[in-house]
Amino acid sequence: QVQVVESGGGLVQPGGSLRLSCVAFGGVYTIYAASWYRQAPGKQREFVAQMSRGDNTVYADTVKGRFTISRDSAKNTVYLQMNNLQPEDTAVYYCNAFVTTTQFKDENKWGQGTQVTVSS
Repeated sequence: QVQVVESGGGLVQPGGSLRLSCVAFGGVYTIYAASWYRQAPGKQREFVAQMSRGDNTVYADTVKGRFTISRDSAKNTVYLQMNNLQPEDTAVYYCNAFVTTTQFKDENKWGQGTQVTVSS
């Protein structure tokens, strides 16, 4: 069974940086597309960044120029590099990964989330 796990969250000061990881396990051949979403306390889940087929990327206006989504195909891992973090970036960050399995079936899975807190 395919599962997706995020890691790399933590507590940072405003202006600091974090790199989140999204790893796919369970008979995964490749991650061919992925998106990052976030949800702050009391708010709706919102789109952050997307990498689609052909490595095309899309970013929310709130993070454009500060966040970068990337992929390491050999490690079945997608990253979200977050620079110049601000308190409004505080949220649980979720990875939504599209994978091709070793049986060449396509699946879409959400991770459990990782907490990012930006505070002085």
